[in-house]
Amino acid sequence: MEGSESEEVRANLSHQELLSDTGGNNVAIVPTGGVAVEGGDNEGGRRIQEENDRPPPYTKKQIAMVAVLCFVNLINYMDRMTVAGILYDIKKCFDINDSKAGLLQTAFILVYMVMAPIFGYLGDRFSRKLFLTIGICCWSLATLIGSFMPTYELFLLFRCLVGVGEASYSTIAPTIISDLFVKDQRSNMLALFYFAIPVGSGLGYIVGAEVTELVRTGADDYEAWRWGLRVTPAMGLVAVILILTIIRNPPRGQSEGGQHLHATSFKSDLIYLFTNKSYVLCTLAFTCVTFVAGALAFWGPLFTQMGVKVQPNPNVNVDNVAFVFGAIAMTAGLIGVPLGSILGQKLRIKIPYADPMVCGVGLLFSVPLFLGAIILAGLDTIASYVVVFFGQIFLNLNWAVVTDIVLYITIPTRRSSAEAFQILFAHALGDAGSPYLIGVVADSFKPYIVPPNMTTTTTAVPFITTTPVSLNTSVLAIHNLTTLALDDDTVLPVIPDTNDDYVEFKSKQYAMFLCCIVNVLGAVFFFWNACYIAKDKEQCDRVIAGSIEREQREAGRTSRTNSSSSSSGVSVSSHMSEEESEEAQQAQNLLI
Repeated sequence: MEGSESEEVRANLSHQELLSDTGGNNVAIVPTGGVAVEGGDNEGGRRIQEENDRPPPYTKKQIAMVAVLCFVNLINYMDRMTVAGILYDIKKCFDINDSKAGLLQTAFILVYMVMAPIFGYLGDRFSRKLFLTIGICCWSLATLIGSFMPTYELFLLFRCLVGVGEASYSTIAPTIISDLFVKDQRSNMLALFYFAIPVGSGLGYIVGAEVTELVRTGADDYEAWRWGLRVTPAMGLVAVILILTIIRNPPRGQSEGGQHLHATSFKSDLIYLFTNKSYVLCTLAFTCVTFVAGALAFWGPLFTQMGVKVQPNPNVNVDNVAFVFGAIAMTAGLIGVPLGSILGQKLRIKIPYADPMVCGVGLLFSVPLFLGAIILAGLDTIASYVVVFFGQIFLNLNWAVVTDIVLYITIPTRRSSAEAFQILFAHALGDAGSPYLIGVVADSFKPYIVPPNMTTTTTAVPFITTTPVSLNTSVLAIHNLTTLALDDDTVLPVIPDTNDDYVEFKSKQYAMFLCCIVNVLGAVFFFWNACYIAKDKEQCDRVIAGSIEREQREAGRTSRTNSSSSSSGVSVSSHMSEEESEEAQQAQNLLI
C-alpha cells in the first residue's frame, strides 16, 4: 500500500520531484527513477548528482500524441505555403500585380495573429482538444471552399478564414507537448514538432506545383492551380479523426509538477508576460525571423523563376523551380531544426544563455548566404540553390529553440497565452507584412528599371496624336497612342515595360535585400536576450517549485503520519535556508 501511494505521487512529478517532509520546512528532491541525493548548502538543497538526473522513458501514449500533433502541424504548413508554389498561376488567373499577390499572405497572417490571443486565452482555461478540432475543421473547409472562388476578392476572404483555423492549432499544440515532457525531452519533441515548418512548407510548394502541372490542360490553362489547394483539406479530415481518437488533455504543468497552479486573470497574464525581459526580447527577435522566413517562403519560388528567365543560358528548367525550392526547404529543415535543438541542449549545460546565442549566431551566419543567393539568382541558379540551402539551415536553427525558450521562462498556466501573444506580435510585425511589403517595394522600383537591351538616350521631340487623351491616361498609354514625326536619326525616350521579365526580376531582387537587414536586427535582439534568460528561467522554476512545496506542506499537515511513511523510503530531506525560502515565496507572488 505504501509503495503504491509513493508511485502515485511520483507519477505526477516528472523528471525532478520536490517532496516536503513531515516538518513542512524541508524539501526532498527525488529524480524520477533515481535515488534521492541530499543537496549541498551552496545550492540550497536543490543540487542533484548528474548521474541520477535522468528523465523517465517515453510512453507509447506520449509518442502517439506527438506523432499526431506533428502530422497536423505538417499539413498546417503545407496548406499555408501551397499558395506560394502556384503564385504565378494565381496572378495570371486573377490578373493581379505583386502588391495584391503579397496581400494574399498578409491578409491571412493578419487574421491569424488577431485570433491567436483569443485562442491562447481559451487554451489556458478550457479543453485544448476541442479547440484543436474546431481549428482544423475551420481551415480545411476554408481552403476547400476558397479553391472554387471566381474572383480575387472572394479568394482573399477565404484565405483570411484559413487564418482563423490555423491560429487555434499553432497556439495550443506546443503547450500540450510542454505538459507531456520536460527539459531535454521537451526540446527533442519540440524539434520534431517544428520539423513541420520547413518540411511542411517544402511539401506545400511541391504538392501545389506538381498537382497543378498534373491537371493542366495547356500552357494557357491558369485555372489548374485550384486543384493544388484541394489536397490538404482531405488530409485535414484524417487529422480530425486522429485528434478525436488519440489526443487527450494532459493537466497543465503536469510534467513539472505544477499541475496545482491555477489560471489567473487576463490582466495578470499580460503584466507577467510583458515584464518578462526574456519573453519580450525573444519575441522581438522571433519577429525578425518570421519577417525573413515569410518573405523567402512566399516570394522565393517566383523570384527564382524570374531569375531563370533573365539568364541567357539558364542551367535549370523554369517549370521545376517550385519543386526544387520545396526540396531545398525540406532538406534544410531536416538538418537545421534538430541541429539548433541539439546545439542548445549541449551548450546550455555549461552556458546557461546558450539558446539565444545559438539563434543569434545562426541569423548572423545566414546574412551573407542569403545576400549571395539573391545576387546569384540572376546569374547561376544552381549556385543560388546551393547558397540558399545553407542559408536556410542557419535560419532553421531558431524554430524549436525559440519555442523551448518561451516554454521554460513561462509558468504552465500562462503558456498558451505566451505562445499566442508571441504569434500576435511576431506575425504582426513579421510575416504578416513582409510579403506585402516586398511586393510594394518591388512595384515601386519597376518604373526606374530599364532592361539592358533598351536605349536610354533621349531627344526632346514633339508628338502629334490623333486619339483623344484624358487626364487619367497613363504615360505608357500616351506613348503607345502617339504618331511621331521624326528624322531617321532621332532616338526616342524609353518607357520600360513593367511586365518585362528583367524588370520583374530586378525589382524583386532589390526588395529582397530587406531580408538581410532584418536578419542582422534579429541577431542583435537574441544577443540582448542572452543577458536575462538565466535569471528569468530560474524565477519560473521557483514559481513551479513553490507550488509543489505549498501543496505538499498542506498535505503534510492533514496526514503527517501517512506522508512520512510513504516518502521515507525514497527521499532524503535537505534543509532550505531562510533566505531561499523567502526567494521562493517572492517567486510565488508572481502568480497573484
